[in-house]
Amino acid sequence: MREEARGTSSEITIPRREVAPPPTLRVAGTCSVPPAVAAMSAERLEVTAFVEVMSTFRDALAAHQDEINRLNVFPVPDGDTGTNMMLTLDAVLAELAGLDTAALAEPVAVTGAIAKGSLMGARGNSGVILCQVLRGLVQPAASMSALSSEELASALSGAASAARAAVLRPVEGTILSVADAAATRAMSGAAGGEDLETLLHAIREAAREALWATPSQLPVLADAGVV
Repeated sequence: MREEARGTSSEITIPRREVAPPPTLRVAGTCSVPPAVAAMSAERLEVTAFVEVMSTFRDALAAHQDEINRLNVFPVPDGDTGTNMMLTLDAVLAELAGLDTAALAEPVAVTGAIAKGSLMGARGNSGVILCQVLRGLVQPAASMSALSSEELASALSGAASAARAAVLRPVEGTILSVADAAATRAMSGAAGGEDLETLLHAIREAAREALWATPSQLPVLADAGVV
């Protein structure tokens, strides 16, 4: 999947075949989540846990960087999606590494570092879109110590909207479609009273289903045998 972000160029494709899930996820059965999510109850997720979430996310991207680079097909195969996304996350982690112990316990400092690092370090179109997703996700949490299901759903909805707004010509069958599906499931689950743990698993499944559906939305993906 690839989108053309405003003022840059971006991409994201992940194949259905030969793609292992990130180390904190399992494709079948129940799924595990990043270790940081242990810093939550069934009701609330601590905002400072985003530090470990970002680290886990970066490690997952690093594990699949070359694979993602090879599989970009839309709109052109420029082969740097995985690299650009990882470099963007590297910038986020560098910004977080500059926080002292006291700051790492402050939601406003953690969310600010993630937002700044992703903005200053965004590389290529994929990095720009990832930046908007991360900023949309964390900025509403800056004044909160922890997120409820409803607050997380609202943040995800804002993240999906911010990513779409950053793209000059949005195309379905891209990362934007996946982000929208995750946000929609989050909002419906929160409205239905799902607890946070249940909601997180459901969001992941909705995003995965949307990912596998992208070839039906964008023929070039189907032709190349990727998502």
